Amino acid sequence: MTLLPKLWEEPFRLVSSIGNLLDNIDSEFGLWTGYGRTDIYEKDGKLYYEIELPGLKKEDIKARIEDNRLIVQGEIKRDVTINENNYLRMERRYGRFQKSFLLPEQVGEITDKDLEARFEDGVLKIALPLKESIRGKVIDIEIQ
Repeated sequence: MTLLPKLWEEPFRLVSSIGNLLDNIDSEFGLWTGYGRTDIYEKDGKLYYEIELPGLKKEDIKARIEDNRLIVQGEIKRDVTINENNYLRMERRYGRFQKSFLLPEQVGEITDKDLEARFEDGVLKIALPLKESIRGKVIDIEIQ
């Protein structure tokens, strides 16, 4: 009778161990890549990236386009007035993070005048113009 509960615990231990391993890998490289859940959508001829960055200030975030990629990076800072030994539980992550998105070919060439970015209520919203595409248009072909 006691075997059944132990069998059920094993998969959860494995998942927890894998999660801890992945967290350690991120911290070894110095950049956390799992931060900033993102929605990407197309609307009114623009491609929008909405990235959740709770707890950050606008000054802590940098965004750029480089080599056909949108790169968002920043740093989540911990209150250094609290000694780490005084924590009973520490679930929030601190340190540098980076997210990188390969831009689709519909975006094309971009100048700084084409970019729109706003940070509000912990969400960074970036809009990039899309090239006019023949997709979605109807073009009549004259047959001779």
